[in-house]
Amino acid sequence: MSTNTLRIDVWSDVVCPWCYIGKRRLESALGRFEHAGDVEVHWHGFQLDPAHPRGDRRPVLETLAHKTGAPPAQVRAMIRQVTELAAAEGLRYDLERAVSANTVDAHRLTHLAAAHGRGAEMHERLLRAHLGEGEAVDDPGTLVRLGAEVGVPEDEVRRMLDGDAYADAVTADVREARRYGVTGVPFFVLDRAYGLSGAQPADTFLSALRTAHADTARASR
Repeated sequence: MSTNTLRIDVWSDVVCPWCYIGKRRLESALGRFEHAGDVEVHWHGFQLDPAHPRGDRRPVLETLAHKTGAPPAQVRAMIRQVTELAAAEGLRYDLERAVSANTVDAHRLTHLAAAHGRGAEMHERLLRAHLGEGEAVDDPGTLVRLGAEVGVPEDEVRRMLDGDAYADAVTADVREARRYGVTGVPFFVLDRAYGLSGAQPADTFLSALRTAHADTARASR
């Protein structure tokens, strides 16, 4: 990494609709950023609901109704709102089909994919699988298939799922997030100095990128 490289660390969960929106908005800002070639983005796992039992799959509608205590009509209205916001970023959500699941294995898979240079592609694929395709992102067969789609050997995914490989990396991601005071995602840290919480507008990301890059350039002189 050159002295002028701007590092962006992003904490995200693959079942988080706002995380996918935030990812697209960051990418939109990077598309307009004059020094995008100097940027390195690093993705980190974060579990919104680490207590969710592994193997317990239920419709997101049911999960949201239970957590919020809202009637089904209100939950559907919430889902419609976030679906429309996603559509404005070019994303197709189908949250009526989405399945709640524990995400630790999905995050472990992302770390395995990163070892093959495919971490960002794996995270993107998992977001789309959960939010748009109704896939259960804790199902071993599903994870093997999705990993293969982005270039992770199936036998490596199976071995990982049969053991605890990369569990420590997921724990380290969460531990680092806590040091930054992260309690929800998406959360973005620019140059280990500037924190942005939530799916900010692309213009907000662009302004932060310019500020952080200018500071990095000054510090390297």
